[in-house]
Amino acid sequence: MTQASNATTDLMPTAHAVAALVRAVRDDQLDAPTPCPDMTVAALLDHLHGLAVAFRDAAAKSVPPGGSTAPVPSAENLVSDWRESVPAVLGELAAAWAVPEAWTGMTQAGGLELPGEIAGVVALDEIVLHGWDLAAATGQDFRPDDAAVAVCLEFTASISGPGQEVDRHGLFGPVVAVPEGAPAFERALGYAGRDPNWTA
Repeated sequence: MTQASNATTDLMPTAHAVAALVRAVRDDQLDAPTPCPDMTVAALLDHLHGLAVAFRDAAAKSVPPGGSTAPVPSAENLVSDWRESVPAVLGELAAAWAVPEAWTGMTQAGGLELPGEIAGVVALDEIVLHGWDLAAATGQDFRPDDAAVAVCLEFTASISGPGQEVDRHGLFGPVVAVPEGAPAFERALGYAGRDPNWTA
């Protein structure tokens, strides 16, 4: 998997932006499709909740007994108070990665053992990309901050070339061609297997 910069990255702006998206989702949108294949808005919200918990714990090196496991998104498992609980755990995720020690040593998340500096990048990438997924699915505007976009573009581009299929497995679908002159975020979306022009 790609190497990451030794510098930490602030996840709080992205966490706040995605939390605002979550709070604005209407009940009648929960069954709507998303850019993630076979995942409704409700399942995506459940996934956001699960990954935020997993990467929050990864920052603290708090590994569940028996090791971490990859979450299985399910609309049926979405917590009833999702408008409050998902934003809350997103905030906890960002706060956990604000601790410099979170970016050091080894940790686990989603069934994988990762260096802290890589896990932090993956955590940011996950909430940025799924923030866009949620915004696209619910007709909202999402503009992640430039620092977050730069990290995501570097990460997604680094595992999008020939021979990177193993690193991409379970993270992204096939690369979507995006013009080289497109904005950085659109290029990151394309590298992550998303069509920037996707509509429900």
